[in-house]
Amino acid sequence: MAITLEEVRKVLLAASTELMSKSNVVATGVGYKVTAGEQTDQLAIVCSVDVKKTKKSLTKREMIPATIQNIPTDVNPTGIIRALKDPTERFRPAPGGVSIGHVNITAGTLGCLVKKNNKIYILSNNHVLANSNDASIGDSILQPGPYDGGKNPQDRIATLSNFIPIQFEGGDTLPGPCKIGNAVATVLNWLAAATGSKTRLVATRLQVEDNLVDAAIAEPVDENVVVNEILNIGTIQGVAEGALGMSVKKSGRTTGLTTGVIQQIDVTVRVSYGPNKTAVFVDQLMTGNISQGGDSGSAVLSDENKLVGLLFAGSNTTTIINRIQNVFQALQVSLV
Repeated sequence: MAITLEEVRKVLLAASTELMSKSNVVATGVGYKVTAGEQTDQLAIVCSVDVKKTKKSLTKREMIPATIQNIPTDVNPTGIIRALKDPTERFRPAPGGVSIGHVNITAGTLGCLVKKNNKIYILSNNHVLANSNDASIGDSILQPGPYDGGKNPQDRIATLSNFIPIQFEGGDTLPGPCKIGNAVATVLNWLAAATGSKTRLVATRLQVEDNLVDAAIAEPVDENVVVNEILNIGTIQGVAEGALGMSVKKSGRTTGLTTGVIQQIDVTVRVSYGPNKTAVFVDQLMTGNISQGGDSGSAVLSDENKLVGLLFAGSNTTTIINRIQNVFQALQVSLV
């Protein structure tokens, strides 16, 4: 006999107090059971937990029964549920998804925590933490970012540890004449002519290399000032390869929690960093518009909370994302 909604609600009403007394349970409710990552049409009592643990790590008192009065149960890992705050506010400890920035920029987004050589670091963009190559290692990182009221030193949450330089177009790295090169070539050619040599030099510029990532890390002033979760999303459950058609989400400083779909992969894109300052990136992911200015640095996750990429650019219709595998490889970091 099929279980009715009213039957499940009645059982939950009687069992909720006992279930909520378990140390890891943060919520109970009526929903549909999820099996192998797919929602079924079977009604269940759903227990949301901070972290889903193995049966071996739980005491008998902490375990959630498979059924309650013949009603199936399900366990949903949500992380700690907190009252929602404006991502531009000051957070201590600070999760991913909140305002952060180098002392000399406006504000971007704290992506997530990573580790390197057993130390914890904050991950975000180069242009958020390293001021688009113009910063120095050891510079102050503020939370919230300066635009959102962050002051140095009282709001200093970290110091810049490392960044991957962005290779910009223009300057002395684009094809075409170079004034210094031309001057040197002119002098050498005059000397060659004076000595009877027919050899002549031509000044050229080398094409700038393409970029894979806009990424940087900063070392927290104390590990207790950060927390390993993302605002409005929860904890990261591993890493996934960004794929065409994949549903993704992010939590950012400006637009908060938004969702989208990866519409293009293997993207080559020219990104503007201001007047006459552009850089070409390859092997990027593209979604629809899930971000605005200030969301740069956001961690992008799959529906299963697996880390897919690092958001860094966009337009009124699109968002551009570094593949997280490229970010981790470039910075030699991994998930905490």
